[in-house]
Amino acid sequence: MDEKKFTTKQFVEMALLTAVIVLMAFTPIGYIKTFGLEITLIVVPVTVGAVTLGPLAGAVLGAVFGITSFLQCFGMSAFGTMLLGIQPVFTFFVCVASRVLMGWLTGLIYQGLKKVKPLRKIAVVIASLIGPFLNTFFFMGTLIFFFYHTEEIQALASSMGASHALAFVAAFVGVNGVIEAVVCFVVGSALSKALQVALKSS
Repeated sequence: MDEKKFTTKQFVEMALLTAVIVLMAFTPIGYIKTFGLEITLIVVPVTVGAVTLGPLAGAVLGAVFGITSFLQCFGMSAFGTMLLGIQPVFTFFVCVASRVLMGWLTGLIYQGLKKVKPLRKIAVVIASLIGPFLNTFFFMGTLIFFFYHTEEIQALASSMGASHALAFVAAFVGVNGVIEAVVCFVVGSALSKALQVALKSS
């Protein structure tokens, strides 16, 4: 395999996945708005990139995802706009840092799974499930850390009947997190395997 050609194909895939993230972020495809946490399908291209291109690519794609998520806070997401009004710097951290970590760790975990012989054949499947889980975990974790004590979040928690942080997370995420995980699991696994085959055969 020609190394230069392989590197070029990686770059092209990276550019395409970046374009997909931006397109999804500013169309109804990327965010399915429901009560509570939005179902974020942008996790799919980030996970695919982390699996096929590695942890660094996952971190970069996660950053693109995070920046587009932060831009949603400027009037496109009611919840994001509320957070921005409370503390812009913390909002940026919740939106961006959590997604960078998600992309980077997904790629890192996938590389680790490939080295374990019994898990090698299902490494893509596991990583495709880990991606959305980490996205929800880091987003909600940073949200709780930076904003749970605020009047706005306390009022929201009270309206949901959540008396403590874990109850608030469960009520806020609800079935949305499960749907997000299932979509990424199915679509992400299929795309990752297809792209891996395409890269290896060229």
